[in-house]
Amino acid sequence: MVPGGTPGEILKLLGEAMSPYLARFLEVSLNNATIPMDSKIAIKISIYKGGYRLVLSIYRPIRLTSVVYRQLGHVIARYLRHVWDKNDWLHK
Repeated sequence: MVPGGTPGEILKLLGEAMSPYLARFLEVSLNNATIPMDSKIAIKISIYKGGYRLVLSIYRPIRLTSVVYRQLGHVIARYLRHVWDKNDWLHK
C-alpha cells in the first residue's frame, strides 16, 4: 500500500467516476488553505544502481507518495500552465 491509502488500481478501475470526488477534495483543500497530512507522508526507499553494495553513494533514493496527490498535482500544474499561456504570462 502506498501512502494515502488509495491504491492506484482502484483509481484506474473507477476512472471518471472518481473525478467529482477528487474535484471536491481539491476544492475543500484549496478553500481551507490546508493540505491533509497524508500528502506529506512518503515511503523512502533506496534503489541499487550497481557496483559495490556497501558504498552508500551508489544507491538512488526515491519517495513513494500518494497516487491521489500526485494526480492532483498534475491537474493543478496543467491548469496553471493553461492560465499562463492564455494570459501570455510566460516569456517565450
